[in-house]
Amino acid sequence: MPPVAEPSPPRLLDALRTQIRYLHYSLRTEEAYVHWVRAFIRFHDFRHPSELSYPEVEAFLTWLAAERQVAPSTHKQALSALLFLYQKVLRQDLPWMGEIGRPRTDRHLPVVLSFDEVAEVLAQLDAHQRQLGMPHGLLGCVLYGTGMRLLEGLRLRVKDIDFERRAIVVREGKGAKDRVVMLPAALEAPLRAQLAQAHAVWAADRASGLSGVQVPHALARKYPRASVSWAWHWVFPQAAPARDPRGEGMRRHHLLEGNFQRVFKLSVAAAGIHKPATPHTLRHSFATHLLQSGYDIRTVQELLGHADVSTTMIYTHVLRLGGGAVRSPLDSLAVPRCAAPSDMCLGVPAMPPGRVPRAREPDPCYAVFPTTPNSTAAAISVS
Repeated sequence: MPPVAEPSPPRLLDALRTQIRYLHYSLRTEEAYVHWVRAFIRFHDFRHPSELSYPEVEAFLTWLAAERQVAPSTHKQALSALLFLYQKVLRQDLPWMGEIGRPRTDRHLPVVLSFDEVAEVLAQLDAHQRQLGMPHGLLGCVLYGTGMRLLEGLRLRVKDIDFERRAIVVREGKGAKDRVVMLPAALEAPLRAQLAQAHAVWAADRASGLSGVQVPHALARKYPRASVSWAWHWVFPQAAPARDPRGEGMRRHHLLEGNFQRVFKLSVAAAGIHKPATPHTLRHSFATHLLQSGYDIRTVQELLGHADVSTTMIYTHVLRLGGGAVRSPLDSLAVPRCAAPSDMCLGVPAMPPGRVPRAREPDPCYAVFPTTPNSTAAAISVS
């Protein structure tokens, strides 16, 4: 009898995915870690990571910081992916892992919109909703009215809206934590109308025999009908079915975050707002406006789902931005308002009409250094 061939070991990226799912990390974490491990392998000409050690890891991270000029948070994400690869997948607990430098994360004040700016953006989102037929305006109102993150709003399910208690349950937020937020009275009628449209989508899926929506963990085995039940259906379903990223066939997914992000960017520009606002800015504005209305910091912390109140305290700095409680001494001077400077005030003669001044630029300070080859610029692209 011929000997039975031993099964070949799993490929590195497959083993990485298996270990991430074993530890119940999110799909976004899985995608990010696979991306950085693939980039690390390509950076070193497709050598196996087991053949590499501290110098190669340090060289990759240095390239990211020096040549690619990634943000400290991106740098830390790439480092976490490589440490996970060596410790959890390759099972190598090497002493050099503690010697790798960690980037210092700078804490920035969040972008916050005023009440009028939020109203303008929501009005523009409503205009896009009427034009495209997608509930972008309602989604924007939900994000600002409850303080939810974008993915938390997109993943909202029918069973999590309680009209009687005027509450919305946010399931598996950041850190896999649940919390309860308020249901604004202004959203009750629009949400009921959106649920009626979502129910029509759900009924069409049941009639066509489409697989149900994605349900967390092993609920599909414990409750086989959960994925096709109305209670687990998305409040904001996608217009067309799509393939499940975990290989479960065709399913009905919720709205894509990229689509809403693009519409939100267009709405901010159409509103004439010159701030780097994103959908997450609605969450920042929600917290800031609550504090401005007199609510205490602990209440805002619970609504946002922050584990530490120090994270919520960042919005108290936003309230003081520009001297919210401090009056400038300039306003106390009994002099006319400062006039806008003219060319003559700056000591520069006025330019004749139609003549464009020529700018003089200093010599670049880096001209004395040799240029660094960037042949590995495609290392972080994902195939």
